[in-house]
Amino acid sequence: MPTVAVEKEQLFAHMGRTYTDVAFDELCFEFGIELDEITSEREEAQKSSTVKLSEQQIAALSDKVVYKIDVPANRYDLLCIEGLSRSLKIFLGDQQPPVFKLAQEEPVATMKVKKPNTDTIRPFVVCAVLKDITFTQERYNSFIDLQDQLHRNLCRQRTLVAIGTHDMDTIEGPYVYDAKAGADIEFVPLTPSDRSFNANDLLNFYETDVSAKHLKPYVPIIKDSPLYPVISDSKDRVLSLPPLINGDHSKITLNTKNVFIECTATDLTKANIVLDTMVTMFSEYCTTPFTVLPVNVEYEDAAGKIVDSYVTPTLSTRCESAKVDFCNSLIGINITAQEMQELCNKVQLGPAKLLENDTILEVTVPPTRSDILHPVDIAEDIGIAFGYNNIVKRVPATNTVGGEFPLNQLGDLLREEIGRAGYTEVLTHGLCSIHDNFDALQCPQKLEKAVSLSNPANIEYQVIRTTLLPGLLKTLQHNKSASFSNGFKLFEISDVVEVDLEHVITETRVGAKNVRKLAAVYAGPTSGFEIIHGLVDRIMTLTEVAPEASYVATSTKKDQTEESRYRVSKEGWYYTVAAMPAGAYEENMYFPGRAAEVILTKPGSSDKVRLGTFGILHPNVLKNFDINYPSSVMELDLELLL
Repeated sequence: MPTVAVEKEQLFAHMGRTYTDVAFDELCFEFGIELDEITSEREEAQKSSTVKLSEQQIAALSDKVVYKIDVPANRYDLLCIEGLSRSLKIFLGDQQPPVFKLAQEEPVATMKVKKPNTDTIRPFVVCAVLKDITFTQERYNSFIDLQDQLHRNLCRQRTLVAIGTHDMDTIEGPYVYDAKAGADIEFVPLTPSDRSFNANDLLNFYETDVSAKHLKPYVPIIKDSPLYPVISDSKDRVLSLPPLINGDHSKITLNTKNVFIECTATDLTKANIVLDTMVTMFSEYCTTPFTVLPVNVEYEDAAGKIVDSYVTPTLSTRCESAKVDFCNSLIGINITAQEMQELCNKVQLGPAKLLENDTILEVTVPPTRSDILHPVDIAEDIGIAFGYNNIVKRVPATNTVGGEFPLNQLGDLLREEIGRAGYTEVLTHGLCSIHDNFDALQCPQKLEKAVSLSNPANIEYQVIRTTLLPGLLKTLQHNKSASFSNGFKLFEISDVVEVDLEHVITETRVGAKNVRKLAAVYAGPTSGFEIIHGLVDRIMTLTEVAPEASYVATSTKKDQTEESRYRVSKEGWYYTVAAMPAGAYEENMYFPGRAAEVILTKPGSSDKVRLGTFGILHPNVLKNFDINYPSSVMELDLELLL
């Protein structure tokens, strides 16, 4: 969540009210934000472990109380003191929601875009003008802070959108947005403002000079491009080099009366949201509050022909709807449609209308509320307007008994028992390489059975695993320094994913399914085949599956009467262990003649199903995973045991 720092006195002056710290904390909770910290500039400097100041420097800092307030990540209108105080005043009923509008229909300026060039790096631009604005030091600081907040959040560190603001009285239109070679761009930047640079030299300066370290993170955004974006006026004076820096010639000062705002972007939707946020927050300081002057944006092709155009800002006002019953149900309240309609005014969603015999609530979404996208968002704001503390706790109307999902319950019980047997549980990655999932195990590549990533980040994340064994073996590989003298035991109970075009989870066929599996490995001075075999038998005993008589007969233990008397087993459930047949999928993974299948018989079915396999790993498999000790593994499908 973004954190907004505001001086307590300034905030209360904007609100026209005063609160104790406790009362303001309660107000923040009711409004859906959080008062995170109460501090001051001096206190922050004293606590800082990264910036060390002298006692004189600390003493010079302000000791005024500062509120640090956490706001929702999608509430861009709360990122400055203007928007925060305005929203709280509307919530408290001290102010009516403002109506934002264009001061005139005719654009006051034109931005010409050289489309063939700008398409190669930042294709979009939107603009607006704030006329007859009055700045104070406090307002100016807030104006700059809002740009920084938007750059960090919605603009994704200027990669999606970059904001430029200019004193319109120092420049002349029409303005031009172009992309040029760095050597062809020459201007005096805001930082440093004592000399002129061409764009190439300026980027090198920002990368190397300590005084410009705050701009260094943005250099890579454009440095490798053959053309750099640049905005200039009709006299070819550079206004800005987005997304890095503005020109010193058009910089904003406290005496600026008309502000030209331009936002270059790779995402036009986000650019419009950023521009709307800037103008709606600070148009209240214009001579005619909440009015903005429009700018015409024209895209030209290589021949100078206009191929596209639009007028900005959009100041988008739209309607969204939600069912009254849906809102009541989701919040857990029962209020009338008319009451719900009134509550919308507290959260800037008015005027609201009731449709279809008062069953549908249609709200008006202002340009400041780009976060309203779904009926759930409307219901959330109605809940805030109603008051969280006013929601009455009620006993549910229906009696239901909750319970753990049977498959999860089985997994939890097995984890405890396998842990008691001396095995250590691991949790490995769900993604792996094709090599680890198939080739390293000496299993045939069946890519049609594995869910593949279309654009994997690297070779280690090509497919979703179809077996748990690669993760266990790589864990052994990375723990070679551990002692193996008494054996090294690991296990995992997790999901694998298999392609299954017939498996339907919801109303839509997803083409894949999760399968819960149990896998274990033993590595030590000996192969440990009998240890893994014993774990298989123990798991079957715990899941109350009895061994078949033919399997019991192979035991070296002559008298099975005593064991059979106390064995708890489910009726009709039996298992046996058989040698792995020739041609089995995992045949080459195991040492020849040292592998087996676990065969399961379920009640009411004469068909036997393959529950899993276990055996001694082939030396080539051990070599592929760089394991120095003989090892035995097992893997079972837990879902078949339910």
